[in-house]
Amino acid sequence: MRKLVLLGGGYGNMRILLRLLPNNFPEDTIITLVDRTPHHSLKTEFYALAAGTTTDKDVRVKFPEHERLNRVYGEIANIDRKEKVVYLEDGQTVSYDDLVIGLGCEDDYHNVPGAQENSFSIQTIAKSRTTFEKLLGLPPGSVVGIVGAGLSGIELASELRESRSDLKIKLFDRSERILRDFPEKLSNYVKAWFIKHDVEVIAKSNITKVEPTRLHNHEEVIEVDAVVWTAGVQPVKIVREMDAEKDRKGRPIVNQYFQLIDDENVFVVGDCASSDLPASAQLAEEQAEHIVKVLSKRWRNEPLLEKMPPIKLKGFMGSLGKKQGFVHLADTTVTGRIARLMKSGLLWMYKRQNDSQ
Repeated sequence: MRKLVLLGGGYGNMRILLRLLPNNFPEDTIITLVDRTPHHSLKTEFYALAAGTTTDKDVRVKFPEHERLNRVYGEIANIDRKEKVVYLEDGQTVSYDDLVIGLGCEDDYHNVPGAQENSFSIQTIAKSRTTFEKLLGLPPGSVVGIVGAGLSGIELASELRESRSDLKIKLFDRSERILRDFPEKLSNYVKAWFIKHDVEVIAKSNITKVEPTRLHNHEEVIEVDAVVWTAGVQPVKIVREMDAEKDRKGRPIVNQYFQLIDDENVFVVGDCASSDLPASAQLAEEQAEHIVKVLSKRWRNEPLLEKMPPIKLKGFMGSLGKKQGFVHLADTTVTGRIARLMKSGLLWMYKRQNDSQ
């Protein structure tokens, strides 16, 4: 039997499973999914879990079931490309013929002293639970510093405000304005929401040190009761340490088929893969679509396309609590209640689609 192994049950590999199951892969092929948890986690919703406005159950989707789908749970210790074997920390081994690495990312602390040790995270479901316990356990009047005003930071700050109106929230943004790479109308809308809901946005910030109860912003020392870090990501350690050519962010460089440039049997998808496009669930899913096409052609012994079509992202969506949001699609910006309903609808469709496996 030929063995296709998927490392990580994130958005990219879930899309691969959605396309291949139940009968779109050869009968002489077995698929093995390796993940640390027995479910797919909706990472784009971890901010709500951390803020206490969504339950743990609401950010999970069951993995599909199939007679030729094996599910292996555990932490990956090593990927041996020469022997085509994946080693897990508990001693399990998983051999492969084709491998898709979709292990996601972790926080990038940019070598800021104390950032890793003294801040909380929303990068995994387990870390989001820990952040929830910390934030929801704070006494009234406590100060929460959120470092990083990208989409994750914005959504966390707004959701936390809705969950805990008694907290003082400070959102630190390196830029002059929120979402500086997008239309000013969008930035102004988000800024106005934060002003109305008493979330302090500190622009042009530069966090140089994090202590348990202090943030150093330039030369200023700011007293805080908790810090959540949302200021950038990097591939997980196991990927950063792989013996493969990487870009400046530590992501393996892939060809147009999302294969390692020196190994046609190893694909990389999602936050792990080098790309000029911003990391997102949408990007991972589009990359997965390409990988499925490549695998299908190889299984049928058909030549690959000489040039793969470029990936074009449709835009992005964000929420400001449960009632307001913003959407930027095809150079069109939508804000307010309609935008929030659009995001909720997309999430509902995603869960329904994947739960139907």
